[in-house]
Amino acid sequence: MNADKIPDIIIGRLPIYLRALQRLSDKGVQNTSSQELGDMIGISAAQIRKDISQFGEFGKQGTGYSIPFLIERLQSILKVNRIWDVIIVGMGDMGHALARYNGFANRGFKVTMLFDNDPKKIGQKVNNLEIFSMDVLSEKIKQNRIKVAMLTVPASAAQEVSNQLVKAGVKAILNYAPTHLNVPPDVRVQHIDPATHLQRMTYYL
Repeated sequence: MNADKIPDIIIGRLPIYLRALQRLSDKGVQNTSSQELGDMIGISAAQIRKDISQFGEFGKQGTGYSIPFLIERLQSILKVNRIWDVIIVGMGDMGHALARYNGFANRGFKVTMLFDNDPKKIGQKVNNLEIFSMDVLSEKIKQNRIKVAMLTVPASAAQEVSNQLVKAGVKAILNYAPTHLNVPPDVRVQHIDPATHLQRMTYYL
């Protein structure tokens, strides 16, 4: 399977399917149908079947999907059948909130290090993690082979910091700074700007 040939919009729906399947599994449910999944998440059964079939045949006509099997396959496709170490760069309000968030652990991610350039914050602890100086960012990333970073610095600093991350070996950046980042083609950036999403919603109000 060539990852680049699967449209990004489909990859974006897979974690939604995985979350719904895990909720069913937590209730002790063993099998589901595309119709049941669709009703849970508001996506058509036909779309779910089409998306999942991009990666092979996982269900049987009439019996639907085995939940444990489909969870295992989706985790494998999304590469969250392991735990990824993640760093947070920028320990303002958003950085603190992310460091304290408990929802990453059971989804394949563990926040392991925090960074900031404010001397008052360096050495402090958030959720038992020490905040390190930006001076040791590159060294720590290389030492620990970090591939995933969350960026919560001001927009004015985001590009410079992302350059440091990429140079040190980071391949995926979740960017909370309200600005576009220029990165090499082999680095994935996901932009999370709450104001942009709010503006997109208010159009419909």
